[in-house]
Amino acid sequence: MPPENSGSCAGGGGPPDAEVRRRVGETLAAAARSADEPRAVPGALCAACVRLLPVTGSSVSISGGRGVRMTWCASDRVAARLAELQYTVGDGPCQTALDQGAPVLAADLTRGPDVRRWPVFAHEAVGLGVRAVFSLPLGVGGAAIGTLDLYSEQAGGLAEPDLRVALWVRDAVTLALMNLQAGRHGCGGTEEDIEREVACWVAASEAGHTEVYQAVGMVMVQLDVDPEQALDRLRARAYADGRTVSQVAREVLTRRLSFRPETDGDGPARPYGGGSPGPLGEDGRDVR
Repeated sequence: MPPENSGSCAGGGGPPDAEVRRRVGETLAAAARSADEPRAVPGALCAACVRLLPVTGSSVSISGGRGVRMTWCASDRVAARLAELQYTVGDGPCQTALDQGAPVLAADLTRGPDVRRWPVFAHEAVGLGVRAVFSLPLGVGGAAIGTLDLYSEQAGGLAEPDLRVALWVRDAVTLALMNLQAGRHGCGGTEEDIEREVACWVAASEAGHTEVYQAVGMVMVQLDVDPEQALDRLRARAYADGRTVSQVAREVLTRRLSFRPETDGDGPARPYGGGSPGPLGEDGRDVR
């Protein structure tokens, strides 16, 4: 549950905005300081987001170019699966927020316009126990280089004070992660330094999906198609098999899976996650 005073209220019923913003900054800063090592900072920030807002979980995804994303951190397994689901199906609030550079609030994935907008994503998200998703673009200068994604097990939107807090959290997470990168690379705080850190951030995203890039190249050769078509085939196979695109990419690279034009796409479709998630192995598969 969120803090009792998550934003200013009409009629003076809550603390002023400045106080709430200060609390957001202090909570995220304390979370970052509590991390045992730099690599644990993003996860600590995701967990702090859940404490600040009326949501069940959160994740941060970073874009490495059209159609390529990585999950930098997640507060729990469902948040991680939800982020990977959107990458696998190539659709959802996260992708829309990236494309539009604006917040996307899917308040009810069980019925209504959100289901019609993302039918496949909505169906699979509900199978994971998710009823609402709020995706907020990260970045500077109007360029979206990632998203903060919040999910709830209950349908319903964010009240206006909570939405303000969510946007402040988004800004703070952007700054915190860029400062984390600056700390690693020894960059200062000038505009040029920030641009270099954004480039580092995007490079980290690309490195996180090296396997997918390599698999796309192999599928291009096997099917004689362009990169976008090859990625679409990987996604389709992942969805049909009930796995993530990263898992399918590994099978292509180890030559346990190859694509042929006459047979690709055969086989019954299975849900991506369906029902409650089970324990995961190191490769991200269920080990139930």
